[in-house]
Amino acid sequence: RLKYHLMGECGWINDPNGLIQYNGDYHAFFQYNPYDSEWGNIHWGHAISKDLIKWRHMPIALGPDSPYDQDGCFSGSAIEKDGKLFLVYTGNVFIGPDKKKDYKQTQCLAISEDGVVFHKYSKNPIIGSDLIPIGSSTSDFRDPRVFKKGDKYFIIIGTNDGHYRGQVLLYESGDMFEWKYKGVLAKGDELMGSNWECPDLFEIGNQDILIVSPENCNIVNGFENSNSSVYMTGKFKPDKSVFDIYDTHLIDCGFDFYAPQTFKDDKQRRIIMGWMHTWNIPTPTQTEKHNWAGAMTFPREIKFVDNKFLFNPVDEIKNYRCNRYYLSDAKINGEKVLESFGDCYELQVVINANDSAEFGLKLRTGFDEETVLSYKRDGRLFIFDREKSGSGPGGIRKTAIELIDNRLYLRILVDTCSVEVFVNNGEKVMTGLIFPSKESTGIKVFSKGICIIETLSKWDIKLDKTVV
Repeated sequence: RLKYHLMGECGWINDPNGLIQYNGDYHAFFQYNPYDSEWGNIHWGHAISKDLIKWRHMPIALGPDSPYDQDGCFSGSAIEKDGKLFLVYTGNVFIGPDKKKDYKQTQCLAISEDGVVFHKYSKNPIIGSDLIPIGSSTSDFRDPRVFKKGDKYFIIIGTNDGHYRGQVLLYESGDMFEWKYKGVLAKGDELMGSNWECPDLFEIGNQDILIVSPENCNIVNGFENSNSSVYMTGKFKPDKSVFDIYDTHLIDCGFDFYAPQTFKDDKQRRIIMGWMHTWNIPTPTQTEKHNWAGAMTFPREIKFVDNKFLFNPVDEIKNYRCNRYYLSDAKINGEKVLESFGDCYELQVVINANDSAEFGLKLRTGFDEETVLSYKRDGRLFIFDREKSGSGPGGIRKTAIELIDNRLYLRILVDTCSVEVFVNNGEKVMTGLIFPSKESTGIKVFSKGICIIETLSKWDIKLDKTVV
């Protein structure tokens, strides 16, 4: 199990839901099957935190116990209104024998006065099938994201046009209870997935951002995962009920990142968390009956700096650093084993490429196991290679990125069976699950040709450390 990432107490979890700061606490809800490490029996799990690092599990917030959600309380979001916490979610009902296509989805509401005990609205659903427009899927209609702009409430919902093109629908309300359909907010093409899930819409740095998670992406169109998550820059025009898309970028270029959601906290930070797992690829925790699957990514702050969106770990991680190991001005030609090791730590590294053709790090090494993070000058590619990472799925992911003054800046979070890599101050991020042997805890640096490790800092991360 992971040490400093949010995960379920047992069973299966997927999408983060209802991320919000309410009454001084951070609240994270998530798709949750408490009975099995496979998807099914979907509830809303719930955890709270003071600092986004240490999480305390709360009672399950929502369960599939009503006619409109009897086959799953699917993803959604949260908003505070009149001092109360409102959850908006998708109620799923199977209406035929084929559960892959015979289902009906509507949008529902639950309300809490204390942020712990939730009561479902007596007039659910608040957005029913009658508000699905002609030309939109009548079954894939889910993941409501609620927000307020001016004196109006808005909900955006992920769906498709019935012809294998994802889209997002927009709804408006004056009171959170009565809703009306406004229009198709945004739509993709046949290369951008057959269905769009988990939309999010926010403003940062005077930029409007729309996030979607397309299913069944065309992998020849720059997607290495068939289910990916992207952010689109553009302009939200509520008067025209449209989001004009300017350009599109992957949020995470690794293996295991999907269905992210963002929120703004009282420090005015825009924070994003995603599901750290993937569909249709079983992990050893499932096949070896560990009775858990899935986790949340470490919370990341989004910033807009020098016309770039940067994603980096929230600063609170620094409070849990200890046992620093430091290396500087080290010439590497070949391979060097560091005099430090572990399976739960943070690394910060600045590497001067010098004249090397390829250089990088090898993590969780031992017993012919290694997870390789490398940069190839030919092609300007950063590479995450988990072909020898243990008993889990293998694979290689690559992303193009330029060196900065011939230097590569890396910040890496390792937590037992996860690796999150932040490249060049968060310009690119890559996330992947790995499952090496417990004994594989070595760390190596390597280079083909001479590179220079200008600085390398490694800290163990311990949640039982006294925070000052």
